[in-house]
Amino acid sequence: MNRRHLITLPPLLVLAPRAAEALRATPAQTPGPFYPAELPLDDDNDLVRVKGQTRQARGTILHLSGRILDHRATPVVDALVEIWQCDANGRYHHPGDTRGVAPDAGFQGYGRTLSAEGGGYRFRTIRPVPYPGRTPHIHFAVTAPGARPLVTQMYVGDESGNQRDFLYTRIPADLRQLVTVSLSPVAASPDTLSGRFDIVLAP
Repeated sequence: MNRRHLITLPPLLVLAPRAAEALRATPAQTPGPFYPAELPLDDDNDLVRVKGQTRQARGTILHLSGRILDHRATPVVDALVEIWQCDANGRYHHPGDTRGVAPDAGFQGYGRTLSAEGGGYRFRTIRPVPYPGRTPHIHFAVTAPGARPLVTQMYVGDESGNQRDFLYTRIPADLRQLVTVSLSPVAASPDTLSGRFDIVLAP
């Protein structure tokens, strides 16, 4: 059984979708230069534990979940959801990232999963951190049957660097809320965060 079915994460809260006419597509953004040149052997939805490593990833654990919806608020099942981000050192696991910081071998760097019944997905990762020139963010790619592929980025609410980030500010002001997520402590584990990022695919 794929390990993504075995990790224990908080229950996925299912909320009633907004009215179909109110749904706006999640803004597309650049994938950036650091989409993995080669997918890691361990590529499930738990980025905090890497097969063969005894230590888990550095950084603050983040349980990230949401739903994949179409523009009519219909859940999209079996969409491939991919994420990639830098580690707690600000380093991507990519040969093109040549900054003089060592990568965290305990962090997977990339993960993927399929949306379930109800369109739900979930990842266990770390709270994104800034690096020179960028505010904290997580890259997303969604590929769904019969829909246009979407590449976007998720940003953390209340980050001071957001308003200085050239990609965040390129998004029209009235659409930024669609890619900005508030992170909150998990009640049973205050050192762990949770966030919800619903993604709406364009028609």
